[in-house]
Amino acid sequence: MPDNNKTYDPFEAFHKYSLLWEKQINDFIYLWTNNNEFVKMANVGTEIHSRYLETMKKNQEALAGVLNLPTKSDVTNVANLTIQAEEKIEALEEQVWDLQDSVKAQAKEIESVVEVSKEIIKLTKQLKTELVKTKKELTDSRNVYEELQEMKFEIMKLAGVKEELESLRSLMEKDMKAPELSGAGSSK
Repeated sequence: MPDNNKTYDPFEAFHKYSLLWEKQINDFIYLWTNNNEFVKMANVGTEIHSRYLETMKKNQEALAGVLNLPTKSDVTNVANLTIQAEEKIEALEEQVWDLQDSVKAQAKEIESVVEVSKEIIKLTKQLKTELVKTKKELTDSRNVYEELQEMKFEIMKLAGVKEELESLRSLMEKDMKAPELSGAGSSK
């Protein structure tokens, strides 16, 4: 009684037939290659075929040259040149990208240098105004110093005048006391 639980699988049947055909073809090839006459004939046929292909290739190239058509070798050369050109373009693109990145980096560095330069200019202007103020204050200080020196000299003069006045005053007081003394002596 056949087993009804299995379903028909066409791939399994195809696989079985292909294995059977493969075995039969391998056996057939083995029989032919084992025959010396067939091997010699195949060798002669291969040589004739290769000469025929070489002649046909030369004729095709000659005809293509006359008709100005590309040959297989021309197409191969063009394909190789295209591939080389694409590789060079890709290399150039990478160099351009690297250059763009370096330009962006340099632009950022330049921006930072500009910012630092602005700060330096600002500080320089502040220092310049401070220098002008300091010079003015120094000039004012010198003027005050000169005025103080003049006042000191005047005070010294006044001190000399004061001493002279004191000496005159003491002399006047002596002179005033002296007539009293001289007057007292004459009345006796």
